[in-house]
Amino acid sequence: MQLVHRVTDLRAALAGERDVGFVPTMGNLHEGHLSLLRLARNSGGPAVASIFVNRLQFAPNEDFDRYPRTLERDCELLQEAGCDLVFAPDESELYPEPQEFKVHPPPELADLFEGHFRPGFFTGVCTVVLKLFNVVQPAAAVFGKKDYQQLTIVRHMVRQMALPIEIVAGETVRAADGLALSSRNTYLKPTERDEAATLSRELQKLATAVHDGGHDMQALADAALASLSARGWQPDYVAIRRRSDLREAAAGGPLVALAAARLGSTRLIDSLEF
Repeated sequence: MQLVHRVTDLRAALAGERDVGFVPTMGNLHEGHLSLLRLARNSGGPAVASIFVNRLQFAPNEDFDRYPRTLERDCELLQEAGCDLVFAPDESELYPEPQEFKVHPPPELADLFEGHFRPGFFTGVCTVVLKLFNVVQPAAAVFGKKDYQQLTIVRHMVRQMALPIEIVAGETVRAADGLALSSRNTYLKPTERDEAATLSRELQKLATAVHDGGHDMQALADAALASLSARGWQPDYVAIRRRSDLREAAAGGPLVALAAARLGSTRLIDSLEF
């Protein structure tokens, strides 16, 4: 496996390569990321992962400075998973000058849920993802379903920008009790870890309620919010939406439940298709 830090070195390493599979990450990797890397290997060409903590998607009061940087361990895990090349630029390499040109996704996709509670988040995400796409030029890029809104927005961006990239969705990898694996799970105190699985259980309860004939999506979501609050969580949102565009939905179509809530000082997100 090759590790490069400069754009010129990355392009040289991939010169002449076709069918590159790509997984953009912020590092502090876990089995969820590695499952995406294994999907990227299916592209038929080299599997590439990037590790870059993107300042543009963090608000001033968020955890940019304390976000774990674990490059050496990440590279060991990626090598074991079959990664061919890791691109780990520093900030001055990817943003050698102030990033004044940015990608602003449409408000109807980007200003709800995560975008409502983290203003500007998806502008930061789309800007760095498009920049990484331009650098790596993959045939396929893999994103996890846990960050469902991000996956949806990237899909729309690729389609509207006519990028020749297949967006592959990776299933959420979960612990035995259902907790979605996340880099931020390391922030959980031992006393919070068992309770954290409640978030996934609430989403499963929503799916079951709809399958059992529930039609009032807002009432079901409100009940889940109340349940989390009663257990000491600080929920930001729980919602049931159409998978394709995250618009309000009726029972019967392909749906997704999305949630974000804070447990102690740790903010967790999750999603479940049904």
